[in-house]
Amino acid sequence: MIAFLSVIHILVSILMVVSILLQSSRGGGLAGMFGGGGGMGGVFGGRGAASFLSKVTMYLAIGFAVTSVTIAFLSSGSRTQERSAVEEVLDQEAAPTDILPAIPGAAETGEGTIPQETE
Repeated sequence: MIAFLSVIHILVSILMVVSILLQSSRGGGLAGMFGGGGGMGGVFGGRGAASFLSKVTMYLAIGFAVTSVTIAFLSSGSRTQERSAVEEVLDQEAAPTDILPAIPGAAETGEGTIPQETE
């Protein structure tokens, strides 16, 4: 689910960048490269192109925000079950190294000990 939302999020962000760059500004933006005044004006009308791109940008921004929050919410839920490597190392250091209980009287009799090799 997170992978699918990530793909949608990337597509929405790319489309939002394109819609922002196509909007006319003082310098003309990229709209001038694609026939911004005459070509787009015939299709959308004089103010229609700016209004249309503004609405598209607004809806894409809302979609971007929704996918961002959804991905963050879903990934935070799955992260609580995982443990970091630092936490695992700290737990291993805190765990007792001698798991088996000591055998009473083993030190006196020598039972339960590993024999040492002598040279």
